Amino acid sequence: MRRLALIAAGLVLAAIIVIYALWWAPGPRRGPHDIIVKEGTTLGALSRQLAREGAIPGTARTYYVMVRLFGSHDPIQAGEFEIPRGMGGASILDLLQHGKPLLRLVTVTEGMPSIVLDEKLASNPYLAGPLPAIPEGSVLPDSYGYQRGETRAALVRRMQAAMTKAVAQLWPKRSTDCPLATAEQAIILASIVEKETAKASERAMVAGVYCNRLKIGMKLDADPTVIYPVTKGKPLGRRILKSELDSDNPYNTYRNPGLPPGPIANPGKASIEAVLHPANTKALYFVADGTGGHVFADTLAEQNANVAKWYAIRRQRGQM
Repeated sequence: MRRLALIAAGLVLAAIIVIYALWWAPGPRRGPHDIIVKEGTTLGALSRQLAREGAIPGTARTYYVMVRLFGSHDPIQAGEFEIPRGMGGASILDLLQHGKPLLRLVTVTEGMPSIVLDEKLASNPYLAGPLPAIPEGSVLPDSYGYQRGETRAALVRRMQAAMTKAVAQLWPKRSTDCPLATAEQAIILASIVEKETAKASERAMVAGVYCNRLKIGMKLDADPTVIYPVTKGKPLGRRILKSELDSDNPYNTYRNPGLPPGPIANPGKASIEAVLHPANTKALYFVADGTGGHVFADTLAEQNANVAKWYAIRRQRGQM
């Protein structure tokens, strides 16, 4: 009897050693791979998923037993995780309980129009569900983290909530230097400023020029507003046609005084701040200076001289 007991004890010990070895052994799947753990996943469901995906050796039942014997009782996190090459079952459990889920990013650049954002989100293979309409100017440019399988609608709501929050913080602190009656008007003007200059140092000055024009009822004469009905905010890729400058549409600020009926892009926080705190200037005009920036003028005579210089630069470059 004693001999049988020793044999039985030996077999149990051997089984434990084998199970413990399996606990640390990697699964048959080669290379790093991702796993998506849904909210509320149980240990049994996780064991079946890991076995099905080849992340662990042996059966789901064996892994479940190992987890109960050797594993932590901490909760399993939901999210997407990358399992490195050669990681064993014990380390996988620790990763899913205490590691950081993968964070994917979508970046909305300053001045990105909604048509481009639509295309970006619609083509993203890691997002789910239909894409809602994204009104121009409704999302705040930034980098947004998301998890694989998140719905497009949820991500857009977070982008829009960020814009709503930013405007709610900035609008009450506005100066009285620009005749903007509503926060919506500020977004419209900020989108024009965003498209007019790529230089951060010029935003407040460009805003100052447009605010001065609005004060005296002078047309904005903003090229980006003329382009918007043609491309919906995408680059035009050529010079503006005379027919486009003469086009009778509400976005044509060469024909219509005041602001266009809506934003022409999604402006960044800096451009919104620029129109709410424009530069203290008498300038009414500006034109490109050939270096990527602009030169500003108080009078039409000064503007005409600056335009002549810009045309001369373009002729030297073979652009005219």
